[in-house]
Amino acid sequence: MIQVQRLPVMEHFYTLQGEGKHTGRAAYFIRLAGCDVGCVWCDVKESWNIAPDQYMLVDQIVAEVAKTPTDFVVITGGEPTMHALDDLCNALHAKGYQIAIETAGVNALKGHVDWYCFSPKKFKAPIEEAYDLATELKVVIAHPSDFEWAELHAAKVKNGCLLYLQAEWEKQERFLPLIIEYIKRNKKWKISLQTHKYMQIP
Repeated sequence: MIQVQRLPVMEHFYTLQGEGKHTGRAAYFIRLAGCDVGCVWCDVKESWNIAPDQYMLVDQIVAEVAKTPTDFVVITGGEPTMHALDDLCNALHAKGYQIAIETAGVNALKGHVDWYCFSPKKFKAPIEEAYDLATELKVVIAHPSDFEWAELHAAKVKNGCLLYLQAEWEKQERFLPLIIEYIKRNKKWKISLQTHKYMQIP
């Protein structure tokens, strides 16, 4: 079936997943433009706005993915749940790809994914659906109060959801030691590192 829906794609590329559960796994990233959260420490602020020349047909997106040997696609942003993802997810699943999404959980998910990485932000409250869908909770630590804040979210996700703490990149020298000690005392958490930045890959 030909998919005529268009989505604003800021960039798309084949690389390794750098964070969370799937760290080190080959993955095709689709970074959608547009964000309604606006984290002050966001490292991809150029993804916040949508330009007219960024739109791609769903079939065009899937054709680019198919040029690689990947079996895993990550939809990220920006904030990808701003967009209806039904056609994209259906088209990717039809080709046998496993799909993950990285989201702040601030909008209802329109589409079906296999892995829901929920990274709540203080800049905009998540909706309740995010706690039900989350297979991975990833909390960015940028202030000492974020540990308590992380626990508030961990108490709301479903049983079996994986729990990760990740230092904000520019503050990792300060917070990595704190995260390590915190996890040693609270073993339900694991650490997430932005390994792609250490490896200097996209």
